[in-house]
Amino acid sequence: MTPGSNIPLPVTRVTVDVAAPVRLDVSGLLLTADGKVRSDDDFIFYNQPSGQGVTYRSGGGSSPDSITVDTTAVPQGIEKIVVTASPDAAGQSFQGIEPTATIRNADDGSVLASFTPPQLGAETALVIVEVYLRNGAWKARAVGQGYSNGLAGIATDFGVTVEEPAAPVATPAPTLHQPPPAPPVTTPAAPPAPPAPPVAPPATGKINLDKGRVNLQKNQTVSLTKGGSPFLSQVKMGLGWEPAYRGKDIDLDASVIAYGPQRNHIDSCYFGKLSIVNGAIKHSGDNLTGEGGGDDEVIVVDLGRLPQEVTGLVFTVNSFSGQKFTEVAKAYCRLLDAATGEELVRFDLTTAEPQTGVMMAKLIKQFSGEWEMTALGNFVKSRTVRGMVKPSAQAL
Repeated sequence: MTPGSNIPLPVTRVTVDVAAPVRLDVSGLLLTADGKVRSDDDFIFYNQPSGQGVTYRSGGGSSPDSITVDTTAVPQGIEKIVVTASPDAAGQSFQGIEPTATIRNADDGSVLASFTPPQLGAETALVIVEVYLRNGAWKARAVGQGYSNGLAGIATDFGVTVEEPAAPVATPAPTLHQPPPAPPVTTPAAPPAPPAPPVAPPATGKINLDKGRVNLQKNQTVSLTKGGSPFLSQVKMGLGWEPAYRGKDIDLDASVIAYGPQRNHIDSCYFGKLSIVNGAIKHSGDNLTGEGGGDDEVIVVDLGRLPQEVTGLVFTVNSFSGQKFTEVAKAYCRLLDAATGEELVRFDLTTAEPQTGVMMAKLIKQFSGEWEMTALGNFVKSRTVRGMVKPSAQAL
């Protein structure tokens, strides 16, 4: 097939295999006549592999991922299923690794057509083919439409609600630089310092990094300074987790949400949008199981390159598939010096609630230019980063 060409479908069940020289993330979206999904349930991919008349199958890295469409089971009002793909590696484009979509009879595997989009370059996501209804008959069309901003571009076009634009705040809020003054308290005498790192700050106070690595508890704060002045220019926030019961895979999504001084949402960095604010914040990509030691997902923040309007960051973790955090073990976040890999601050989530989202930590820039990290551990009912924007703003 060539771009724009179409074929009638002689069978009611078709499978679209998508192959490339590298591993891909393949998905299918059910669209109405206005070209939009009805809800998140119409986004079919590795984390939500089945929907009404549409299913996803992983090739496990050794064979193509595929989307199968049963046209007899597609709900009324859905007129098109688009098949999309993006390289699994963070930030990789399709240049030199053009994918091929093969449309097959889902029952006997026979090939109906194939399509390789030509002349790809900076595209990091593609709508490859679409299965659509026209005058009561189902057809398949070669598309090859590319997006240079990854899955976020596809989300924008088709209405997948994994992110929301910045919205004005209804009532004035304190700036992030100047939080409202706390009521006066009587500070008890400080306990003796522990003989060796990591340092545990007092429950109501904050410390800096002069004494080495800091272990935070919920609501504790550490100033990212050493020797009385800011010393970090680029940091990594590593987030990790393990399955809690019988080794069942847990696929969680780590994100960071950037805010301005009035708690206004600037942008969100997550598995569908791996780079924001001109590359000052970058995401490592999606981890599908949570298995194995070490960080499952890493977000790199170049503090020195952040725009002036970015004064607050909230790091979140969500379960798009709906598994609750009571099914997760050993969830944590840790801040590292990106230059040396040294772990500076760690926060272990020691409690869990039956929710699908958690705000792990926040970074806030002070007037002095220093950044402060506060452990949060606040649970939210939200399967996507979009649902974390408002509660995270309230937590700043």
